[in-house]
Amino acid sequence: MKLAISLCSLGLATLLFVGCGKDGASAPVAKSDVLVTTEPQGAVGVGEARKTAKDGGEIVLVGRIGGSDKPFVSGMAAFTIVDPKIAPCGAAEGCPTPWDYCCEPNTVKENIATIKVNDASGKPVMTGANDLLGVKELATVVVKGTAKTGEDGSLSVTAKQIFVRN
Repeated sequence: MKLAISLCSLGLATLLFVGCGKDGASAPVAKSDVLVTTEPQGAVGVGEARKTAKDGGEIVLVGRIGGSDKPFVSGMAAFTIVDPKIAPCGAAEGCPTPWDYCCEPNTVKENIATIKVNDASGKPVMTGANDLLGVKELATVVVKGTAKTGEDGSLSVTAKQIFVRN
């Protein structure tokens, strides 16, 4: 099941960025372009956001970085978050990487979203989100951006603002 969630996350991230080949190189984005010091108001958990998001509408959601053993998309400012109401798994539950939520695979499916950062022209930023934002797995973030909903209930957000909670 852990592999299925990882593959699902990778597949979703890949679908989000199809068409961004050599001609799709992004302009540099500074940390200050997206990382904010004031938390956006009105954040809802990922699970609730998935139920209420309107495709193309503005959304503010909160979640922990995770959902697979590798929640960051390599070489791209994109990652997955999980609703903070879902507790990460621990070593006692057989999870060496608590951010993959391997003890809650069915719950995670309904409470995960993909976050991506684009440059001013709308192209994906080709810098890892962990480097761009200075975040690690299980960091809690509040994201304000534009929602994209899938027929399967999936949610992705193009971030305009990201706030990292301490």
